Amino acid sequence: MLIDTHCHLDFERFDDDRAAVAARAQTAGVGRIIVPALDLGNGRAVLHLSEQFDAVYAAVGVHPNSPGWQDNWIGAVRDLAQHAKVVAIGEIGLDYYWDKVPKPAQQRAFGLQLQLAAELGLPVIVHNREASDDVIAMLAESPLNGRPQPGVLHSFSADWQTAVAALDMGFYLGFTGPITFKKAAELREIASRVPADRVLVETDAPFLTPHPHRGKRNEPAYVAFVVEKLAEVRGVETAVIAQQTSANAHQLFSRMKGEG
Repeated sequence: MLIDTHCHLDFERFDDDRAAVAARAQTAGVGRIIVPALDLGNGRAVLHLSEQFDAVYAAVGVHPNSPGWQDNWIGAVRDLAQHAKVVAIGEIGLDYYWDKVPKPAQQRAFGLQLQLAAELGLPVIVHNREASDDVIAMLAESPLNGRPQPGVLHSFSADWQTAVAALDMGFYLGFTGPITFKKAAELREIASRVPADRVLVETDAPFLTPHPHRGKRNEPAYVAFVVEKLAEVRGVETAVIAQQTSANAHQLFSRMKGEG
């Protein structure tokens, strides 16, 4: 079985056929799907989705592009995290590409949520876009540094130096559809070098659709294409990557139950 460790199945683009998407994922061998929240309202929707579908697990948190951070939101995130199917705090992090939220506000939200994850004993799902230096610095300063299974840098797209810094702190790296893109040679090189026990696979659906479906809506069944490309660049059988990444997902997201 495969595990899609990052999929926005709650988004509107799945409203017309969500059950069919989930069924296709199951047919493709995807046994577990982790759906991260982006803000407090969306967090409640994600929890509802996890109650609707046995295969779906949730993460709760406030995304760096979500405006209006208030420190008292931490209490609301803490409350959401009590749900039995919450396996992580996320999607949290820093995004300096879109520049929708001032950097100090992003950093404040990120830092407080890192502390909350440590308090609750949960891993984090980290969003990093053009903010690698600050992401690594904040992770290094956080109470998660050095803990077993601290979290994952999701949809990894940074350089090898960033990868090493994250790996040295115990983090996992998640790989998505772009490793299948023709011009992503550097990313494939990184994916080939990451220790086998630190690799996760994701879709980030409905975004980042892998080849050969690039340009269309992504969905969790397509995580199989990420697995295939990882197997190719690492020189192993697809089944080896499937087994290893699923075992890694269960190791990191230890609240996740059952086969996968």
